[in-house]
Amino acid sequence: MSKRALIIIDIQNEYFENGNLTLVNPVEASLNAGKVLEHFRAKKLPIAHIQHLSADPEALPIFVEGTPGAEIHENVKPLDGEQIFQKYYPNSFRETGLGEYLKENGVTEVIITGMMTHMCVDATTRAAFDFGYKCTVIGDACASKDLEINGKTVKADDVHHAFLAALEFFYGEIKTTDEFLNAVS
Repeated sequence: MSKRALIIIDIQNEYFENGNLTLVNPVEASLNAGKVLEHFRAKKLPIAHIQHLSADPEALPIFVEGTPGAEIHENVKPLDGEQIFQKYYPNSFRETGLGEYLKENGVTEVIITGMMTHMCVDATTRAAFDFGYKCTVIGDACASKDLEINGKTVKADDVHHAFLAALEFFYGEIKTTDEFLNAVS
């Protein structure tokens, strides 16, 4: 039988209204992540909060440690005793203790929520799969933003769904919050 852990990636104030990197629908995504978080708390299953910090605050003055923008959003605020891993790269496993934490807890399956779908959620899901974890991404508990390439804007909804489709093609399952919670209740 698999043991699940929840990974909540970078649901930080910087991504919300008045932040320096506002996403599309961050509140809805964070509320859905909060529902999944409450399930994991109720079941006393492992939870890993991931907090992105700027490796070079002068070059990238967002996610600066100790600033309001870098703080984890109130909708998924960690409780005392819940693990918080600070990272400086998109992959939540890189130079953090996340992998060790999952191994210590006998985890074989990870449930992933967070921000941004096209960056840290994607990188972490692919890494988790490569490390042998069964992966489920809760698609409506993730958010993205408009991106530009070659002078063209790709809308956040298209970015979000394209990355989720790519992950589902090989790296894991994509579920809604309701689909996940109904399946585990």
